[in-house]
Amino acid sequence: MSDTPNNTKANGSKRAKKASTIRIGKRYRANRLDGNYDAIIIGSGIGGLTTAASLSSAGKKVLVLEQHYTAGGFTHSYSREGYEWDVGVHYIGDVGYPTMTRKLFDFVTDGKLKWAAMDKVYDRIFLGDESFDFVTGKKQFIDELKQCFPKEHSAIDQYMKLLSQAGAGMRVFTLTKLFSPFFQKLLVPFINFFQPKCLNKTTYEVLSSLTSDQKLIAVLTGQWGDCGVPPKKSSFLIHSLIAKHYLNGGYFPVGGASKIPENIIPKIQSSGGEVFTYATVTEILVEKGVAVGVKMADGTEIRSPIIVSNAGVFNTFNKLVPSAISKKFGYEQKLKFVKPSCTNVGLFIGLKETSESLQLPKTNFWIYLDHNHDKNIDTFHADPTKPLPVIYISFPSAKDPSFEQRHPGRATIEIVAPAFYDTFTQWKGTTWGKRGEEYDSLSDFFAEQMLEALYKKMPHLKGKIDYYEVSTPLSTEHFCHYDQGEIYGLEHDPERFKQGWLQPKTKISGLWLTGQDILSCGVSGAMIAGFMTAAQILGVRKGFDLAKKALSEKKEPVDGWVVSEP
Repeated sequence: MSDTPNNTKANGSKRAKKASTIRIGKRYRANRLDGNYDAIIIGSGIGGLTTAASLSSAGKKVLVLEQHYTAGGFTHSYSREGYEWDVGVHYIGDVGYPTMTRKLFDFVTDGKLKWAAMDKVYDRIFLGDESFDFVTGKKQFIDELKQCFPKEHSAIDQYMKLLSQAGAGMRVFTLTKLFSPFFQKLLVPFINFFQPKCLNKTTYEVLSSLTSDQKLIAVLTGQWGDCGVPPKKSSFLIHSLIAKHYLNGGYFPVGGASKIPENIIPKIQSSGGEVFTYATVTEILVEKGVAVGVKMADGTEIRSPIIVSNAGVFNTFNKLVPSAISKKFGYEQKLKFVKPSCTNVGLFIGLKETSESLQLPKTNFWIYLDHNHDKNIDTFHADPTKPLPVIYISFPSAKDPSFEQRHPGRATIEIVAPAFYDTFTQWKGTTWGKRGEEYDSLSDFFAEQMLEALYKKMPHLKGKIDYYEVSTPLSTEHFCHYDQGEIYGLEHDPERFKQGWLQPKTKISGLWLTGQDILSCGVSGAMIAGFMTAAQILGVRKGFDLAKKALSEKKEPVDGWVVSEP
């Protein structure tokens, strides 16, 4: 959610202070707790909700505790002045047909979540004045690339082969998460046999071994914002996951991102569980080396034999688990090998016309200064007054076929750009919405750059904007309790994927982890991790039964997989 709700409208008049919110979940009160719970989950992001829904499917009574006013984590939405925005979901791949991702979505929502396909061109990459399209369908994707780079056919073919090999390697990597770090080391020969050697090199290192064409490398890495790590620092593993994830197109949840938690919560409640909001956990209770419950901000202690943290490893082991316990089990040291991911500034725009009349596309725009991704972001980090190295533009009201019905005569645009937390640290500890004129001026400085990029690509939108708000890393810190304002959990560099301790089961008996820190960033990665955590908690036999129940759907596409095709 944004952090500058009372600045100025795009037309210069003062913005109204009236705000409405999309609240999902039940407000916490100690007297609303209902007896004993089989499991307690801290955090209601997609990882936590998936773990809860999966355990509930196995008959467990699960309590989910969310500190925010609404459930969903980065899948929540908010509204103001008659507009609605999705804070973290801009598009999702692999849901247009029965993949594992789609089956898991159907499993945790009982098939109630619907999807709409984006345009055939789901991402458009701008390098300066040139543009390159990512087209739906593997063959079409390849054909488009080869048309743009006629001298690089061999490199493109090799790249596509590496994506397939990396996909197979990722499946092996995912399975290793079910084993302890000790057994993971024993499995190294097996893992190395199935994983390509390039998997955990940097993305740039791998691509530069295929081609010397820097423009082609820049285009292939044009989605690096989806993990927040530029090509010379990111692991090729995460690059390949993202690229492969979208080869068959991008999709958007019908009704907006909030439909994801809204449709998962009934499954949790069906076994007697509940999702509470305004429910801040201040400590994980550990007795004799065993996690036995949680302590709430109001002092209430809630006991359970299973505690699952979806709060991220830094929050879990630096804040929630007593420091002496974290140190005893080695987590204080382990955290030195990982670091928080990037953060961002965002612009949430409202327009008093329909998406159709405004000619808003269902295509995402990735706008770069040129092909020097790493150089440009390093320059920007050294001096935040330099041009933004990348600006991402999404048109959610155009992607959602139900938007016009829910918000007649209105449209929305969301713009995201990278930021660094240290740019905003002088305002750390200030009150949300009241950080002062200097903070608002800095926010508007970034907003003006993002608006300029929008108008350059779509000049007909000038004068059409009715309302906008700006978010910064401090907004993320305030609403999601991430100290560095990080949006992707841990940074996805090669070192991160070497950490065997990043798995569901912790060394502290009774304490489990879930969410994007376990596997990879993004809604799908966090959801798969959430399912893995539930399966491991249930044990081999019940976990296998859960997997069979969730994934044994028809293997061929069926009518109604998506509401609309591009």
